[in-house]
Amino acid sequence: LIVGGGLTGLWAAIEAKAADPAADVVLLEGHEIAFGASGRNGGFFSESLTHGVAHGLSLWPREMPTLLRLGRENISEIIDFLAAEGIDARLRMCGKTAVAVKPHQVAELRASTALHVEFGESAVMLDADEVRADVDSPTYLAGMRVRSGGGLLDPALLCWGLKRAALARGVRIHEHSPVVHLEQGSSGVVVRTDHATATARTVLLATNAYPPLLRRLRARVLPIYDHVLVTEPLTPRQLAEIGWPESQGMTDAGNQFHYYRRTADDRILWGGYDAVYYFGNRSDPSREQRDRSHGLLAAQFFETFPQLEGLRFTHRWAGLIDSTSRFTPVFGTAMAGRLGYAVGFTGLGVGASRFGARTALDLLAGRSTERTELELVRRKPVPFPPEPLRFPLVQFTRAALAREDIAGRRGLWLRTLDRFGIGFNS
Repeated sequence: LIVGGGLTGLWAAIEAKAADPAADVVLLEGHEIAFGASGRNGGFFSESLTHGVAHGLSLWPREMPTLLRLGRENISEIIDFLAAEGIDARLRMCGKTAVAVKPHQVAELRASTALHVEFGESAVMLDADEVRADVDSPTYLAGMRVRSGGGLLDPALLCWGLKRAALARGVRIHEHSPVVHLEQGSSGVVVRTDHATATARTVLLATNAYPPLLRRLRARVLPIYDHVLVTEPLTPRQLAEIGWPESQGMTDAGNQFHYYRRTADDRILWGGYDAVYYFGNRSDPSREQRDRSHGLLAAQFFETFPQLEGLRFTHRWAGLIDSTSRFTPVFGTAMAGRLGYAVGFTGLGVGASRFGARTALDLLAGRSTERTELELVRRKPVPFPPEPLRFPLVQFTRAALAREDIAGRRGLWLRTLDRFGIGFNS
């Protein structure tokens, strides 16, 4: 039984059937498939399992060649699966561009470009004129164009396609069936919803940022609201003013960064920067509309693209990101090995969720694989402190990250976190 119908849960259902076609696989989803972050994220599709090359090197330098290979194999296998199943998720392997908007970020991008090239990526450094010849913004001081390693897709179409693939394999999917309690029984794990009870031999927990059904995960995963705006469609003249002929994904190079992309109908999706944590891990639908955050995003959009002044925003929302203290997932088992979990993808789960699902299935089955032997899997991230300490520490860290974005210097607090392997450097 799988709890959660996002990308991790859908991939887990498909992979469980691939491992044992006779297995009875049930997936319970509290809302509808693609309801949460899996269906309404920015659609950035990345090979990275480590939240970037530099971040991975800082945590697992000896494993990086293996992690890079596994990430590339994972994306290649996803592409092959989508083709074989006829799933049109509007996938384009167009890479991305990261831009410097502060002087100190230019040197950081130059070092990042060299690192990408060293590890086999197709990356080039662009000066201000070159990056603005591609996508025109007066805020751009330099850029790193990476043509390998990922691209863009429509995440909702991906989820709906995986749902069809799972159903075709005999997976039983029950939507609008939120699980309210888990407990270990004599013959498995007892799973309760408001209207039914089921006993499963094994359970895979794929709830990510939503309130964890396993108490120990409350200290491992931080739910953070990430805010998004979408514009009305641009006119041909407006498109000509900014360029962007390859429609690749874009990010800026700060700690508090924006991510943005063109959509299939020539809108611009613009999100990120003002990630918000609420005291006590609170998460409810009312927090998906925050005028202050959406207003800030709108102002920053027009700072980036002043030539689009007057463009209207037709959609806005916020979604929950499941962050761990090291910005990469946490894996494990509980209830005498009958419950497995893979949570904490921190915004890069569109591709990595399949790797996470397969790893969690390995752990549940007691299989020793290349994945389960990784330090990334065996060693858990540092837990977040409980409230009332958690909220002020998160705010203090956010302020430190903002200061680094302005001054380009990593302060004492962030350097201390680095020494303890806490990944606030992405």
